[in-house]
Amino acid sequence: MMLYPAIDLKGGQCVRLLRGEMSRATVFSDDPAGQARRFVAAGCRYLHVVDLDGAFAGKPMNRAAVEAIVGSAGVPVQLGGGIRDRATIEGWLERGVRRVILGTAALADPALVRWACRAFPGRVVIGIDARGGRVAVEGWAKATERRALDLALEFEDAGAAAIIYTDIERDGALQGVNVAATAALARALTTEVIASGGVASLDDLRALKAHEADGVAGVVCGRALYDGRIDLAAALAAVEGPAC
Repeated sequence: MMLYPAIDLKGGQCVRLLRGEMSRATVFSDDPAGQARRFVAAGCRYLHVVDLDGAFAGKPMNRAAVEAIVGSAGVPVQLGGGIRDRATIEGWLERGVRRVILGTAALADPALVRWACRAFPGRVVIGIDARGGRVAVEGWAKATERRALDLALEFEDAGAAAIIYTDIERDGALQGVNVAATAALARALTTEVIASGGVASLDDLRALKAHEADGVAGVVCGRALYDGRIDLAAALAAVEGPAC
């Protein structure tokens, strides 16, 4: 498994939201690129970056911060938030982003997702964010009746590098990751699944690690790293070390 430390961008700062609510943002750093370098210096091999403003605006809004992270981190970066057309996909990949995350586009423009997967093999991740198993889009502000599993199955033959599954009710709340839902999704798919939302302890990471054989290939971790609830070295050992 891979540990993906999260760098969520709002107004050029590194923040964490509570359950996706922009009004409930905690600022952890005003130097996102510096935070990225600290994660890498500690041993992280991949970074997960989200342009939160972009997710709501539908277009990139933290371009300078993203470019600074990509230019200085020295490890691959996967980026989501406001990536909803060909030009934006191509632009970020040309600027050094390793993988783009398509979330709202997966529901609103499936043809775009399929085109991107074909045009850029291994460089497209599908983001599926859900409340109560139902997909939410546009920065999680818009709820839908689409089941997360149904949306994931729709893209089984598209060739996506992975699916990031986020339980919105857990995100930023430090209430524990939804291991059961994540593992069930992974077992139903051939596409690898990356867990996101709610990681609060090493026990959460160990529980996900136990489902590596089911297809849980990684985990995004944010607030618990920033506030010191989880030691980064211990997290890397739990996730990327051998299975117990």
